[in-house]
Amino acid sequence: MKKIIRIVTTYVKTHPKKSIVFGVLVVWYYFSLPSDLFNDPIATVIETQKGELLGAKIAKDGQWRFPKTDSIPDKFKKCIIAFEDQQFYNHFGFNPVAIGNAIIDNVEAGRIVRGGSTITQQVIRLARKGKKRTYFEKIKELLLATRLEFRYSKEDILKLYASHAPFGGNVVGIDMASWRYFGLPAHELSWAESATLAVLPNAPSLIYPGKNQIQLKEKRNRLLKTLLQNHTIDSLTYELSLSEALPQKPYDLPQVSPHLLDRISKTYNGQRVQTTINLTLQKQVQQIVKQHYEVLKQNEVHNMAVLVIDVDTRKVLSYVGNTPTDHTHQKDVDIIRSGRSTGSTLKPLLYAAMLDKGELLPEQLVSDIPTVIAGYSPKNYDESYSGATPANRALARSLNIPAVRLLQQYGLQRFRDELNAFNIKHLKYSADHYGLSLIVGGAEGSLWDLCKTYAGFAGVLNHYRDTSSEYFDNEFGEPILLAEQTYDFGKKVQQQSIYGAGSIWLTFEAMKKVNRPEGDEAWEFYDSSREIAWKTGTSYGNRDAWAIGVNKKHVVGVWIGNADGEGRPELTGLNSAAPVLFDVINLLPRSKWFATPYDDLLEATICKESGFLAGAHCPSKTALVATSGIETTPCPHHRLIHLDPTKQYRVNSSCEPVANIIHEPWFVLPPLQEYFYKTNNATYRSLPPYRQDCLKESQNRMDFIFPKAGGIVHLPKGFDGKINEVILKAIHTNPESKMFWYLNEKFIGVTQKFHEMPISPQPGNYLITILDEKGNELKRRITIKSS
Repeated sequence: MKKIIRIVTTYVKTHPKKSIVFGVLVVWYYFSLPSDLFNDPIATVIETQKGELLGAKIAKDGQWRFPKTDSIPDKFKKCIIAFEDQQFYNHFGFNPVAIGNAIIDNVEAGRIVRGGSTITQQVIRLARKGKKRTYFEKIKELLLATRLEFRYSKEDILKLYASHAPFGGNVVGIDMASWRYFGLPAHELSWAESATLAVLPNAPSLIYPGKNQIQLKEKRNRLLKTLLQNHTIDSLTYELSLSEALPQKPYDLPQVSPHLLDRISKTYNGQRVQTTINLTLQKQVQQIVKQHYEVLKQNEVHNMAVLVIDVDTRKVLSYVGNTPTDHTHQKDVDIIRSGRSTGSTLKPLLYAAMLDKGELLPEQLVSDIPTVIAGYSPKNYDESYSGATPANRALARSLNIPAVRLLQQYGLQRFRDELNAFNIKHLKYSADHYGLSLIVGGAEGSLWDLCKTYAGFAGVLNHYRDTSSEYFDNEFGEPILLAEQTYDFGKKVQQQSIYGAGSIWLTFEAMKKVNRPEGDEAWEFYDSSREIAWKTGTSYGNRDAWAIGVNKKHVVGVWIGNADGEGRPELTGLNSAAPVLFDVINLLPRSKWFATPYDDLLEATICKESGFLAGAHCPSKTALVATSGIETTPCPHHRLIHLDPTKQYRVNSSCEPVANIIHEPWFVLPPLQEYFYKTNNATYRSLPPYRQDCLKESQNRMDFIFPKAGGIVHLPKGFDGKINEVILKAIHTNPESKMFWYLNEKFIGVTQKFHEMPISPQPGNYLITILDEKGNELKRRITIKSS
């Protein structure tokens, strides 16, 4: 360009009158080439960080036109130069000798039998959309070709040609052609395959898989002969290349992660994007999904999603948005981003919150009894009751009633406000909208957001240990999908942003004890077992089955169900999603368990039986608790009772000399908890009865099982549409005691041993009264409404 400027300057000085005309020509020449030669729609392409193809979406004009290639494989480069333009590196856009020979041959033949165009001229022709091939057009191409040589290097011109040359049908460019005709990336093509593709732009109509094989093979072999003659390949390579077969059928493009492709194309349409996906892992996870889908579809369950996130980098390593089903079953729906009932997957968050605030200890007994709260009656999945159960065991068993009661205790609005910190996008309504069902699947969340949240918990633990007990203030940000991105954990802070490392570690310890799927129940007894904190979830009506697992290095999330919301029998987190979860986890490198965050834990003396801080009368042990847990109340369930010398009866000073009374600590649960607890705990001892000659005021204890105080009871209807009876239930610590029942002070019956009283009232407000033989009395007010 500098040389041209000097020539122009000299000419203007020596021919001032012609300088204007010359200047106009120079300006036209300078601006004759558009700034963008090609403005055609481009396919969206996603790759791994290594450049491995994951999938592509066709361009808007229906052409498979990949983005401009970054580099041309050496074999194809040598083939295309040998076939199209052997003087490519020696000319300045056109080759006068080749043009002259072409004119002579065409005149002799009386028609166009060959062209003299260089690769540079062919780039211009491609950019001009195949204008009619006339000599005038040739002159334009020649001028523009010289201009192109000023703008681009030879290598860039080759890249333009390789990216935009036609390869038959709707295939454009070497990258797409190599996949379409050989099922390989361009850099893996052999000499024979590269030669085949090199001759196609010269006559792309030759490519019809299985047709025109003779002509195509002749052209390929002539090119191979040229490569041999100019010593590009040796004789052995030449002979082996001649024996290679031509492509017989088109290959499908890899579509390893179609839902990720759709997601990325919304933002990066028409671009080549390198993602964080691990190709080997992605294919293995897809195979697992396919295997389980073949079984699940027998139960008419058609959709599944799996997400794998690296905890340290927050890179998404595997993204399987759905099963290989059909359009009827919404195969194109990206379940990873879809809002679904969260089931029990939010329970660990409530558990961690209460540990963190010092309102719960890991082994503290929590109530698991029939419960009605403002008309809402939660049920455990198996519809059983344990009376009372350790909080960590309630989490591991995913019991609904303890979770609902704990949420009421912690505060629904308080917990709902804290959930905002996790940015669960489908969780967008108020606390009143969800009610207490929030904790058992009354809200919606996506697999993406739930996995992100669990990854944040794991990140808190990892960083707390690595940074000498400090936190980062952005643990719960969005995972990254693009290879060029780096997750920003924010700045180091002394104070936790949400929950402390101690409460999270205790939560993971509880989640580690979740019952594993069939065949893996005895995992703790095997050295090869993997430690993982995991949680299942099943939504109401068996519509959603969840399983999310986390260890020090990875988070794996699984959702199974039907995209249209249809529930299916036996579709549960444990039965359906958990087996997929553990199959995926077994693909990942083994990981050590989280280091214990001792700086955010304290060793406390707790009651062996109740899990509360040990009181004066408790058998005790030591256990790690969150630092604020030391402020919880002491055990309310142990008290000192007074026994006669035989230890069979309780006594007091009115019936037994003080010197003979034996004082003994006793574990005592409230009547309703005791009723269910002792059926599941053979070692539980009910309080001994008072001896007959002792005071009886406190001898007999009774309580309502149903209904609850202030509860609303809906009259149930049977399958025949008739109103069924309401069954009132109560318990008494003396199995032989009779109980007398009154409804609005009207006697309705007497029960003994099994205290159940059927009634058939009209809607309205009622007072229920029960009396035992000793005159002890209980009253309960309820409202009965039509169902």
